[in-house]
Amino acid sequence: MWRQIQTRFTRQKARLSVVRKMIELGIGVEPPFQLRVGDVAVSDSALAEATGVDRRVVRSTVKQIMQDPDLRSIFTQVKPIGMSLVDVAEKLGYSVLVVYADPHKPGVISGISSVLSDYNVVIRQALADDPDFIPDPKLTLVLDGRVPPDAIGKIQSLAQVDSLTLKR
Repeated sequence: MWRQIQTRFTRQKARLSVVRKMIELGIGVEPPFQLRVGDVAVSDSALAEATGVDRRVVRSTVKQIMQDPDLRSIFTQVKPIGMSLVDVAEKLGYSVLVVYADPHKPGVISGISSVLSDYNVVIRQALADDPDFIPDPKLTLVLDGRVPPDAIGKIQSLAQVDSLTLKR
């Protein structure tokens, strides 16, 4: 999807930054030209400020999206994924496991979840960065309670895992 979007904005870096922020935050477009996060309207000015561009760049980006059938079919369906528990995990008694791995190798999530399951650790939330958008993608897992040291050792030994950090 990202390559398809990039080709539409090849020589328009400011518009591309608007589109990137829209995808990052789950901002969609409702016809004719209304920006939305779920059922909440987002002003052109608010998105412009967040992106560091003039509001007219946002407006022209939205118009370009709505005039392109492929882009329109993507952005009229974009939805936010919901709340991240990462920043409140400690307050809720959860642990956060951040895993760096080759995103093109299969089995990263299944290998880690299998190890955690063997130790009766419940995954409350899994957030995986898209390698097309994030240069150094990671898998962030919010876990119920504490993770036994043996489980961490087994996860570190998985072939797909490059490195990890555990925040309690």
